[in-house]
Amino acid sequence: MKDRSLNMERPIPFLLIGLTTILSLFILYTLNFVTEHDIDQELLLIKPHKKEEDRCDLFNGSWVPDFKGSMYTNSSCATISTSKNCFRHGRKDRDFLNWRWKPEKCDLPRFDAKAYLDIVRGKTLAFIGDSVARNHIESLLCLLSQEEVPVDAYLDSEDRNRVWHFPVHNFTLKMLWTKFLVSGEERVINGSSSGIFDLYLDKVDENWARELHGLDYVILSDAHWFFRQIYLHRGSNVVACVYCNVANVTDEGVVFALRMAFRAALSHINQCKKCEGIVTLLRTFSPSHFENGSWNTGGSCSRTSPYSEREIDAGGYEWEIRRMQVEEIERAKRKGKSFGVVDVTKAMLMRPDGHPGAFWGNQWMKGYNDCVHWCLPGPIDVWNDLLLALLRRLPYR
Repeated sequence: MKDRSLNMERPIPFLLIGLTTILSLFILYTLNFVTEHDIDQELLLIKPHKKEEDRCDLFNGSWVPDFKGSMYTNSSCATISTSKNCFRHGRKDRDFLNWRWKPEKCDLPRFDAKAYLDIVRGKTLAFIGDSVARNHIESLLCLLSQEEVPVDAYLDSEDRNRVWHFPVHNFTLKMLWTKFLVSGEERVINGSSSGIFDLYLDKVDENWARELHGLDYVILSDAHWFFRQIYLHRGSNVVACVYCNVANVTDEGVVFALRMAFRAALSHINQCKKCEGIVTLLRTFSPSHFENGSWNTGGSCSRTSPYSEREIDAGGYEWEIRRMQVEEIERAKRKGKSFGVVDVTKAMLMRPDGHPGAFWGNQWMKGYNDCVHWCLPGPIDVWNDLLLALLRRLPYR
């Protein structure tokens, strides 16, 4: 009887052990699935709003090797302007495409065209600036066209003001050209252009100002036109100048003139009564990399790899311009509307290898190098990685 009783009890521990083993395997599998799923979510950036990611400084970092290359080619993007199509004009090296911007304390996601178009669905975004702003918008067009090819909706006679429409997402993208952000006129001397400009600080450039009320997002930039002889007017008075030597007029320099122009533009946006909800992002100064001369004295940019942080000039005028731009955005924020910064200055100071240089195909300026604009594809594409990351951080969309 005792033996029989013992025999009846023996299967029970084995059954418990079996059930425990199955349960343990299930839990381990579930945990493994959740962990792998979370990792995949991180890699695909399906969860972009974590607190630590929102706090991460996207603009302080370095360029690291990345052999995934560009997300488009000069063959797959039909909207690259000929002067930025460096491979078409004979550039042979491709290693300049094999780098990505890595912030110090987080990762910057690669551009996601679908995510971008979802954010701006039903919206209008305008780039306000000069030919470098145009360079930026061309990069964005190449990236977005991998998801949806836009309709070319408007082109002015000088190919400066442009409108593209993405009908599937009802998204409108505009290029609003301006040299100085404020109203400016070139002096004509003996019937010829003089290269001397008068800027009127109490009047913004109507070419962009008249479009402002219809915009949801503004990407504001400017700088390179200010490196010439300029006279600054307020009302009927000349209050300062740049690169001048005139009695009773103080040469305040490029940074001062830029500050006054940005202040006028940002003030106008803040005072726009029909611009409720508008978001303005200022793209900071994009440096040139002329070596052994300037653009008109034989300067070139033939490097094929990035600078390290040790190789860039931390005290150069580029930083002074960037600092001024950040200060003016902070000043504008105190007035009410939504403002932010796409801070590209440090990243682009490290990329002397990203310019067209001799490979820009200009028939009228042979022998001159373009060390201001950027090849497409090229390092400029990171500007749109940064732009998307900032749009994702907005408290409302």
